Amino acid sequence: MAEGRIIKAISGFYYVENEEGTFQCRGRGNFRKRGISPLVGDWVVFEAENRTDGYVLDVKERQNELIRPPIANIEQALLVFSAKEPDFSPILLDRLLVHTEAHDLDTVICVTKTDLGLTASDEEKLAVYEEIGYPVHRTAMDDEQALQEFRPVLQGKVSVLAGQSGVGKSSLMNQLRPELELETNEISSSLGRGKHTTRHVELLPLPEGGYVADTPGFSSLDFDGIEAETLSHFYPEMAARIQECKFRACTHRSEPKCAVRTAVEDGDIADFRYTSYLQFYDEIANTKRRY
Repeated sequence: MAEGRIIKAISGFYYVENEEGTFQCRGRGNFRKRGISPLVGDWVVFEAENRTDGYVLDVKERQNELIRPPIANIEQALLVFSAKEPDFSPILLDRLLVHTEAHDLDTVICVTKTDLGLTASDEEKLAVYEEIGYPVHRTAMDDEQALQEFRPVLQGKVSVLAGQSGVGKSSLMNQLRPELELETNEISSSLGRGKHTTRHVELLPLPEGGYVADTPGFSSLDFDGIEAETLSHFYPEMAARIQECKFRACTHRSEPKCAVRTAVEDGDIADFRYTSYLQFYDEIANTKRRY
């Protein structure tokens, strides 16, 4: 038996890589009974008579896992947004940041298509994210210097790219590794969003070392596993002030002597971030009441 990492899963096959190469495997064992499904990124035990006829026997313990995209053992999340087509969306970015914080992932924000122009309002919001502590990188198709400055961010790490369809994830990967020739599509003029060009999750090796997971696009995420009462823990600027609130179970919505609301009023927490917090809080609470 051997060990390796699943770098691609498609049509019931798992492609497992180790120092000897890549092996095409099927699943074997009591995965269903154990409530486990092998994921891209998993370290697994497998056996293979040759490169195309192997079986995954066991999945080793995971450091973390994401539901959407389905992937495991990620070290870093790269959240990709575009300046235009589609327009930069702070509310979606906040939604994704809640998920990466909940999974304790290092997070980097990348804004593509900056040659199309960021508004002054968008630049102000990006400055807020930088002040919170999130690295923000700006890229454009013809900006080779920006691309070179961006490369070290991915070096030696297993990163997952996430973002709406059409923001340029596949285009960004093609810039990093031109030989991939990943399929890209233009924004639909009728729908205002891009077509899904990536149809499966795959770990793509980088020349500098490390992997990037190019994942199927998405436009929304639910908050499974996140409670309204702990939502503020996933806003770093709020989490830093929770202990200063008068009430231990403060929801930061209407309680007196709330340090978070005071920080919002004083301009130390951005209004748009607090607004997204309130929206997500209500969404989680309403979903819980329905079920």
